[in-house]
Amino acid sequence: MNDLLGGLLDTVESVDPVVRTLLAGLFIMLETSVLIGLVVPGDTVVLVASTAVDSPAEYFGLALTCIVGALAGGSIGFWIGRTIGPWLRRSRAGRLIGERNWVRAENFLDHRGGIAVFVSRFLPVLHSLTPLTVGMSTLRFRTFIAWLAAASTIWSFLYVSVGSAAAGTYRELDDQLSWAAYLFVGIILVFLALVWGVKKLLERYSSRFADHPGDRDATTRED
Repeated sequence: MNDLLGGLLDTVESVDPVVRTLLAGLFIMLETSVLIGLVVPGDTVVLVASTAVDSPAEYFGLALTCIVGALAGGSIGFWIGRTIGPWLRRSRAGRLIGERNWVRAENFLDHRGGIAVFVSRFLPVLHSLTPLTVGMSTLRFRTFIAWLAAASTIWSFLYVSVGSAAAGTYRELDDQLSWAAYLFVGIILVFLALVWGVKKLLERYSSRFADHPGDRDATTRED
């Protein structure tokens, strides 16, 4: 098991650090932009890239690049929502998402404003739909980007820290423990379990508002 994991980590580490970092940022940008975020596994890419971090410069470079990628993707989604949002919602792609998901994103934003932007960054589907929904609303871009920046900062540093810490722990103990690889896997699984639990709590919180009409503090223009 140690040999297998070591080979996988070495493969990731063999990729040029700049390329790894830029790829992670690109995937995060796609994850948080229009609809692509529903199929692009940005969190997985960041976790994999973070296992190759071996210096403070690489650590902060990866985290900051992911933050910039998230803000760029969110900004793209916002401006698409502001320009062609209603058309996109009625399009075939928009219908595939389901009107219920659009309404839930809209209701959550109407109730909670910037807080909805922050929470949505951690939730499936909503993290991709919310920038579009905000673009179709009266919420200002600077308010949107400020809340998205706060959520993206927490998200990025959390994922990069866990991935790099798990890989670093494995490398330190590889020569001492025959089960060091299982420790690595255990750290990742515990982290993913915690992420799943937090997402469930946030989904429960968002559902309190998303399943009911909003209070129109960020109403969509087409309303």
